[in-house]
Amino acid sequence: MTLHEGTVGKTYQVEKICIDLKIQRRLEAIGMVEQTKVAIVNEKRNGSMIIRLRGTRWAIGAAIASSIQVKEVAQ
Repeated sequence: MTLHEGTVGKTYQVEKICIDLKIQRRLEAIGMVEQTKVAIVNEKRNGSMIIRLRGTRWAIGAAIASSIQVKEVAQ
């Protein structure tokens, strides 16, 4: 499943990021790498979402969220 398909309030673990190398490097710079836990805080109508990653809230677009493969983890 992708992060974009996730549910608000649940926590997921990143399995794989399949996106342009430049964007992938930026995500790595903020701490989003494989095995990182990501919580979905809110989802906007336009498809963008607010996530919590390593204690910090980030906004990401629908295209980026759709390229991040995740699996659900117990909280």
